[in-house]
Amino acid sequence: MPGGIFVKCRMKRQNVRTLSLVVCTFTYLLIGAAVFDALESETESKRWEFLQSVRNNFMKKYNISQEDYRMLEIVIIENKPHKAGPQWKFAGAFYFATVVLAMIGYGHSTPVTIGGKAFCMGYAMVGIPLGLVMFQSIGERLNKFASVVIRRFKRYLRCKETEATEMNLMMATGFLSSIIITTGAAVFSRYEGWSYFESFYYCFITLTTIGFGDYVALQNDSALINKPGYVALSLVFILFGLAVVAASINLLVLRFMTMNAEDIRREEAEAQIAAGHTFAYQSDVNLSEKWPPGQPNYCNPPEIDDQMSVCSCTCLGGTGCINHELLLDPGYHPTDIITSSLSLERASV
Repeated sequence: MPGGIFVKCRMKRQNVRTLSLVVCTFTYLLIGAAVFDALESETESKRWEFLQSVRNNFMKKYNISQEDYRMLEIVIIENKPHKAGPQWKFAGAFYFATVVLAMIGYGHSTPVTIGGKAFCMGYAMVGIPLGLVMFQSIGERLNKFASVVIRRFKRYLRCKETEATEMNLMMATGFLSSIIITTGAAVFSRYEGWSYFESFYYCFITLTTIGFGDYVALQNDSALINKPGYVALSLVFILFGLAVVAASINLLVLRFMTMNAEDIRREEAEAQIAAGHTFAYQSDVNLSEKWPPGQPNYCNPPEIDDQMSVCSCTCLGGTGCINHELLLDPGYHPTDIITSSLSLERASV
């Protein structure tokens, strides 16, 4: 059946698309793993050998047992978050809440009490969707503002096309994102003592919400307590930077949605075409065999008014056929011809 064939082809096309995405993603993962292995594996081995050597020399020099050394490690690791001063006073708690809501998750400070862990889970369940909606809304407003600026700039340059295209908006948000990351990298390099590349790396990992936690701001010299201006600047950087990134992501999502909508419209058009041929095929095969004796076959009438169609196939002027010139109203369906004809036949009887 033509309709069944079309449905199978459509399902096959969707399956191939999904399978292609899965294959491309896993291929990308394999390539990334191979590159990271080549770049980091040898350095990791050298650092491990060096640390083992230092550890053995330290234990031998001070005559420390394995248990004592292990206890020393635990104490140092557990005290690491406290080097920045109190983490759970209001300033530090606000910083932590921002990291949770933005889904960055540095891991530099985590709740240790049962009540804190339970509240963190409930807080994240409500806060993360709220933050996503907020960042998405701000991103939409930024895109709208950028479109107005681009339109006026094109009018000033007397361009023929003054509307802001998707490519123009992507370039604008990408340029703004670059400014935010480069400026933030300079600020954090100044306050944290990092190199510019390390600060740039921190800004990128933060604004993409990866949040490894190897570099975390506000963790030196009790900055959360002693530097309120720097704390405010860091929070503004995170929130505004995420809003700009959300604007860029919003454009990409809209682009993919537009492509998906175009595919759906194309498939619907093909479905209508297949439906027209399926109707004609079923009319010729099924209804002609089961038609009552002595009654005319309206599925494939021998003569059709020229005002209906000039088509030579059996579609009866339906909108699904691409091989004829339709002279009827485009909303007229082939079943309407059969229904009308049957009604006239019964009325005449």
